[in-house]
Amino acid sequence: MAVETITETTQYLTFKLEDELFALDIGKVREVLDFTSITKVPQTPDYMRGVINLRGSVVPVVDLRLKFGMAMAEQTVNTCVIIVEVELEGEKVVMGAMADAVQEVMDLEPDQIEPPPRIGTKLNTDFIKGMGKHNEQFIIILDIDKVFTSGELEMVQELEGAAA
Repeated sequence: MAVETITETTQYLTFKLEDELFALDIGKVREVLDFTSITKVPQTPDYMRGVINLRGSVVPVVDLRLKFGMAMAEQTVNTCVIIVEVELEGEKVVMGAMADAVQEVMDLEPDQIEPPPRIGTKLNTDFIKGMGKHNEQFIIILDIDKVFTSGELEMVQELEGAAA
């Protein structure tokens, strides 16, 4: 599996989970919402927090902290939902990703980005596009299309269908 090399300056939306800084390619981000009430859907994994109504559309919301094996956090005034567009087998799926706080939109040059760490074969790091460096701080750059497995995204589509 070839690692994609980032060759041009890209804008990223940075956000916090616990004390770690993460980033998403701004091209995948539709909007950022204040935390709103989420309707829990039975029989879904813990990290699948439920669905929200976004201007009449049903949008599933995933808690990225739980998805990445972190502890669940209390909602604060900074808790937000990042609405992203994910590719699933050539189809675009709109999802919400819960984050502790959105930081800023920043440009990262290719020379500020290292390849993802290789942490043995047991840990799946395919969803990490690279490690950005900004002001001596590491930023974990996510490949949002790979954060979710196709099975998880199919479940999302079923949720949308069931709620519609």
